[in-house]
Amino acid sequence: MTAPESTSAPDSDRAPPDESDSASDDGRLESPDDPALVAASQRFLRAVRTPDDRGPALDAARKRIEDASPDHLDALGPDDRLAFWLNVYNAATGAALLADPDRFAARRRFFGEPIVTVAGTDLSLDRIEHGILRGSQWKYGLGYVPNPVPSAFVRRHRVADPDPRVHFALNCGAASCPAVAAYDVTDVDDQLDRAAASYLRSETVVEDGIARVPRLLLWYRGDFGGRAGIRALLREHDVIDPDAIPRIRYREYDWSLALDAFRNEEGTR
Repeated sequence: MTAPESTSAPDSDRAPPDESDSASDDGRLESPDDPALVAASQRFLRAVRTPDDRGPALDAARKRIEDASPDHLDALGPDDRLAFWLNVYNAATGAALLADPDRFAARRRFFGEPIVTVAGTDLSLDRIEHGILRGSQWKYGLGYVPNPVPSAFVRRHRVADPDPRVHFALNCGAASCPAVAAYDVTDVDDQLDRAAASYLRSETVVEDGIARVPRLLLWYRGDFGGRAGIRALLREHDVIDPDAIPRIRYREYDWSLALDAFRNEEGTR
């Protein structure tokens, strides 16, 4: 989860290679509906989270994502697309920060500079989160202002119907970030429900008619439908009583670097 801290000019995309097919790990060519891309994103995350794999296995996983065919990215279904980009975001974050934790000290640069190559295009965490997963939203618009100039790559590959639960699935390396999971096309909807419930229950304090909620609900409140949507979300996940209408207050965000989520393979759900 990259917080809206400062504005920056959109970064340009590197043109994708001119290739219509790509080979899977066993050398065969994938069909456009092949689930291998999601599996590759899971291997990328697993390699990051497993110390013994942070060498050739990580390089191979990263290379597979880099060399993916843009046409096959186009062909991903809604659940495949969601799982793929969630895994790529978290894997890229973990790989970068485990290799060089000092990068987190300059968070604005870290979120905005290219960090991973997908299908021949260099992407930043901001481009993945706010462009692809949030459907071209302006980072600083609180979920109400679209980005008027998304890149061609983002327009081509962004999710058609953004799901606000992604905010409970993206980890940018901060202590207040949600847990890391390997998302799978077969049950990504259930996984996101569990992620939302777990994060909201652990990070929300309700007392004296006030619900003190995670600050990311403020940063992206439009994604959740404003205060009414936030209350509905809290009711949905049993954080507040069904008939409760608490006042909403936002907790501070802990920006301390916390990388254990990227070190514990057993923690993947």
